[in-house]
Amino acid sequence: MEEKQVTRQTGNGERISFWSYFTGQGMANSFLTGMLTTYLLMNGIALAQVAFAMVAVKLWDAMSDTFFGVLFDKIHFKSGRSLPWLRVAMVMVPVMTIIVFNIPGFLTPEAKLLWFALSYVLWDTVYTISDVPIYNLVTLMTSDTTERNSILSIARMAALVGTFVTSMVATFMVSEAGGFTFGTAAIVLAILMFLLMSPVSFVAKERVHTTTQSASYTLRQMWQYVRSNKYLQRYYLYYIIAGITWTNSAVDLFVSYYFFGSALVSTLTMVAMAIPMALLAPLMGMILKHVDKFRLFFWSAAALALTTFFVYLGGTHSLWVYLALVALRSIPQGVVLTLNLTFTPDVVEYGKFSSGIDARGIAFAIQSFSGKLISLAQPLGLFVLGLFAWQPIQASSFADLQKMAITQSTTALNGL
Repeated sequence: MEEKQVTRQTGNGERISFWSYFTGQGMANSFLTGMLTTYLLMNGIALAQVAFAMVAVKLWDAMSDTFFGVLFDKIHFKSGRSLPWLRVAMVMVPVMTIIVFNIPGFLTPEAKLLWFALSYVLWDTVYTISDVPIYNLVTLMTSDTTERNSILSIARMAALVGTFVTSMVATFMVSEAGGFTFGTAAIVLAILMFLLMSPVSFVAKERVHTTTQSASYTLRQMWQYVRSNKYLQRYYLYYIIAGITWTNSAVDLFVSYYFFGSALVSTLTMVAMAIPMALLAPLMGMILKHVDKFRLFFWSAAALALTTFFVYLGGTHSLWVYLALVALRSIPQGVVLTLNLTFTPDVVEYGKFSSGIDARGIAFAIQSFSGKLISLAQPLGLFVLGLFAWQPIQASSFADLQKMAITQSTTALNGL
C-alpha cells in the first residue's frame, strides 16, 4: 500500500473529477442511445425514414472523427492539450442534447426528420470533442501504466453509473407513471450532465510532457500509423461488430410496454443487469493481478455472446425467467464493459513503437468513431422491425400512449 502511494502521480480531486466527467458523459450517451429511437417513433416518423437518417448521420461521423483527430494532434493551446477542448464539450454536449429532444410538435414529419438529422449531426460532433480529449487526458495526468489502467477502469464504471442512473430516471420520467415529455426529461438531465462534466476542466493537471511528431506527420504517415498498428485494427473491428449487433437498446422500452404491460419494467431489467456488475467491479483490480487482461476480456466476450443467445431463447413469456437470464448475461457483460476501452492507451503505445509516430489523436478518434458507429444498432433494429409492419405512433410520452390505447399487430409484436 505504501509503495502505491509513492508512485501515484494524480491527486484525489483529479481522479474524482475525471470519473465525474465520465458519469456525465455516460448520461449524455445513454440518454441519446436509450431514448432517441423511442422518441422518434413517437413523433409519427416512418421507421424507414428514421433508420435512413441515422445511417446518413454516421457518414458525417466518418469525416468528423478523423478531422477532429487530426485537429487534436495539430492544434496546441497554451492552456493545455486536452483541457481547452473539454471546456467546450462540458457546455455543448448538454445544450445539443436538449435541442435533439425538443423537436417542435407543429412541424411536418419531413421537417421533424430534418430537425433530427441536423441536430443529431451537431450532437455527434460535440460528442467527439468530449470523447477524444478525455481519453488522452489520462496519458497526460500520469505516466504510470498501472495507475492509468486503474483510473480508466473506474472511469468505465463511472460511465456505467451514469448510464444506469440516467436509464432509470429517464425511463420513469417518460413512462406512463412519470408523464414527463422527452423534451422536459432532456432539460433536467442536461443540467446534471453539465454539473458532472465541468470539474475536470478546472481540477485536472496535464503534468506529463512528451516529445512527439504529432504536429508534423503527413497523410501518408497517418495511413502508415493505422496500417502498422495491427492491434488498433483488430480490436476496433471486433468492437464495431459487437456493438452494431447489440440491437436491443433500440426497442427495449417498447418490449417492456407491449410484452410486460409497462415501460417501467425496463428499470427491472436494468437492476438485473446492474447488481452482478456492481458486485464484480470492486474485484476487478484484484482479478487483474492474477489473470491476463486480454484473456479475461476475450473469454468474457465469448460468454456474453452465448448468454445473449440464452436470453433470446428464453423469450418474453415469463418476466422472472427473462430477468434471471438478463442477470446471468450481465456477469460477462460487466467484465467486457469495464475493460473494453482500457486497451486504447496500450495500442497508442504500440502504434508509436511500430511506426515511430505518436499520433494518439488518431487512435483516440478511431475509438470515438467506433463508439458512435455502434449506434448503427439502432437503425439496424428499426430496419428489422420495419419488415414486420410496425405502425408509426404520435405520442409525447408513454402516458399519452396508454391514454390513446395504441396497439400493434401480432406480426409487429413478433418482429419486436
